[in-house]
Amino acid sequence: MVIISICIAILYLILILAFAFGFDKVTEFFLSDTTAKTTFSIVVPFRNESENLLRLLQSLQALKYPKHLLEVILVDDDSNDNSIKIIETFIADNATKNTQTHISLLKNIRTSNSPKKDAITTAIQYAKHEWIITTDADCVLPEFWLDSFDAYIQHTNAVCIVAPVTYLEENTFLGRFQLLDMLSLQGATIGSFGIHNPFLCNGANFAYTASVFQEVDGYKGNNHISSGDDIFLLEKITKTYPKNVHYLKCEKAIVTTKPQTTWQELIQQRIRWAAKTSTYNNWFGKLVGITVFLMNLSIILLPILSFLGIFNIKIWVYLLVIKLNIDFLLLYKTSAFFNQRRAFISFLTSFFVYPFFSVYVAFLSLFKSYTWKGRSFKR
Repeated sequence: MVIISICIAILYLILILAFAFGFDKVTEFFLSDTTAKTTFSIVVPFRNESENLLRLLQSLQALKYPKHLLEVILVDDDSNDNSIKIIETFIADNATKNTQTHISLLKNIRTSNSPKKDAITTAIQYAKHEWIITTDADCVLPEFWLDSFDAYIQHTNAVCIVAPVTYLEENTFLGRFQLLDMLSLQGATIGSFGIHNPFLCNGANFAYTASVFQEVDGYKGNNHISSGDDIFLLEKITKTYPKNVHYLKCEKAIVTTKPQTTWQELIQQRIRWAAKTSTYNNWFGKLVGITVFLMNLSIILLPILSFLGIFNIKIWVYLLVIKLNIDFLLLYKTSAFFNQRRAFISFLTSFFVYPFFSVYVAFLSLFKSYTWKGRSFKR
């Protein structure tokens, strides 16, 4: 048991150190005076987002990018709240303005078990522009968001771009817990690009060309899985164009989204995320997932085994200290980029809560269905 625990800890240490090394290898991109050239179709699937849509629409309207080079496609996934009225009112109120962003409102065409994948596929069929960029209805976009993508596209050979996402800062433990978790995911995402093994992305800030989407047959082969519109597409594009998938490490491109408001909502969200991991095709992603799970499981089980006299408690303490320091290293780098170091107020508490939370979610995802946006989904 001692040897197994040490081997898990060593592998965990190597992986997180690799992410920390890779994080620095991804060069931060800064905006310069560049004439805008790229055309974008911004795709936003939504369902019952009446509380969030106005903020999104206002941030879309406030984008500094030339309006003739972009369009917004909102895809309604059978909303039964006030979402449609909010959109129509916003369009009508801004119709006479010369700076009005072109907004289209479509009805989702359901063809699979994944409403969001269907919504994105529906939008791409109507999209006028080559670059597709997806975000979520509960997001707020920075004003130079598209400028960042455009400048980066002009400077690289990218056909697919993953970009940064973070949570709004909230002065609660639940909010800081989620923010630290998001920062760890972003750190791993950026780090994996730095070591040339990308395996994570977030659909709230994800761009690719329409032609590449068609070339890899979109979501064919995984549209029976309700979630994973971002990860599975990243896998397919990376396999086809391994040198043309990039991470846009730019402060001006950071999209902000809302954390979950209750622990129950957070657990449902994480079950939804975890449910798709068994179907990943990326071996590196599976290795990371298994290693992180086993490390967290060890943190929980080893003290129990020590109490029973089966394991030396000193070794557990050493492993705990190693994990604490290596987690802090990656989180510190990531929080510096996102300028969100205040989340470290809850670092120690979150560090001890997270193993129980993650292991609990992992086990639930193996056996339990989940609910999302008022719908129930099976694994």
